[in-house]
Amino acid sequence: MKKKHLKLNIMSLFFVAVSLLSITLAWFAYSGIANTATEVDVKAWYIEFSKNNETVSNEVVLSLNDIYPGMEEVTEKIDIKNLGDTDAKLDYSIESARILDDELKSSDNSTEQVLDELSHDYPFHINISLNKKFVNAHDDTSQFEVSVSWPLDSLDNSKDSEWGSKAYQFQESEEKKHQSDPNYQPRTSLKIVISIKAEQYVLDNEALDTDYYLGKLVLYDVEKNTTCDSLSSTCIKTYVIDDDNKVGDVNVSLLPDLFQSYSMGPYNNYEMLLDSSTENFNVTTRALTVEDVVNIISSDIESSYLVRDGISDVIIGNLDYNDRFDKALNLMISGNGYYKFSNQRFPYLSTSKCYWINREYNTDKAFALVKIDDNNSKVYGELKTSECSVVPVLEVAKSKLEE
Repeated sequence: MKKKHLKLNIMSLFFVAVSLLSITLAWFAYSGIANTATEVDVKAWYIEFSKNNETVSNEVVLSLNDIYPGMEEVTEKIDIKNLGDTDAKLDYSIESARILDDELKSSDNSTEQVLDELSHDYPFHINISLNKKFVNAHDDTSQFEVSVSWPLDSLDNSKDSEWGSKAYQFQESEEKKHQSDPNYQPRTSLKIVISIKAEQYVLDNEALDTDYYLGKLVLYDVEKNTTCDSLSSTCIKTYVIDDDNKVGDVNVSLLPDLFQSYSMGPYNNYEMLLDSSTENFNVTTRALTVEDVVNIISSDIESSYLVRDGISDVIIGNLDYNDRFDKALNLMISGNGYYKFSNQRFPYLSTSKCYWINREYNTDKAFALVKIDDNNSKVYGELKTSECSVVPVLEVAKSKLEE
């Protein structure tokens, strides 16, 4: 009941609504020409941003009218489509972020640091995601997403109350300024301005390798160490699990299909099980790690959650900055928790068999991966004495994939 009282009396003015995206024309600069010959090949540059099938701007201004502990998660999605003749790379930057009187400036801090603070340093969580960082010419698509959430039970009621009080005092101060000066425009409690950027894709070593995007299916013959055309005992399904593979990267990491049969046994025999699974492989392999899996599923800011006993579920959020990954993992372990994610979003990580992941959860348990039900799977701690399968990650030279 205290949470509801907080909402009605302190938090009701916490966020003032504005149009999320009100501008109807997108603006982007196209630099460069198709070739340097006398006859210049002019290519169309047309990147379309839309929300609910309506064209919108590349500038996102985020503000909410009401945010409080236990609120229903709010998400906004912007569809990005390349209707032009030139491939484009996508990115975004936080132009400004203000929470009450707190200014989080990307000019002072990196976008990564601001993202980390918005995702983890407040009782509410603001997460931003771009599900694909490029759109190829002629109808390729991506999606930009923002989610805002505030778990009801965080085991830190003092922090919830502290920020509720701060919000009330801020709004009261803004109203007094307006009363003393009618020309003064009261500030909203929160304002975040995000610029989504589309630029001409330039092929160099630091560019994203669009041939090896996350989740791409690759048929690979583990005996011949080359790609193949039809499934067999050695030609297997694999999926790219690199989330940021670049043109200059020599190798790509491929995860074999989890519906295939691999060695099974207790975690104490992990290396032996892995060796047994790869005895007929003529390709470099390594163990599947927690970093592999969690870095993938945390990109989903709508349905990938940290679940713990006695605490509300919370979006995993951005884990890229400094030591945030280890902090998040320790938070999960200390709360006897697990990470839950969508089977539909990551079908190549969904399996009814448990699979060991090569890292200890605690003294008695090791990390494992298994399906919860038809909708969700989890990364969790399984007793080391249990029997789970192992799967090798293939470290394949790109040159082998291009033969």
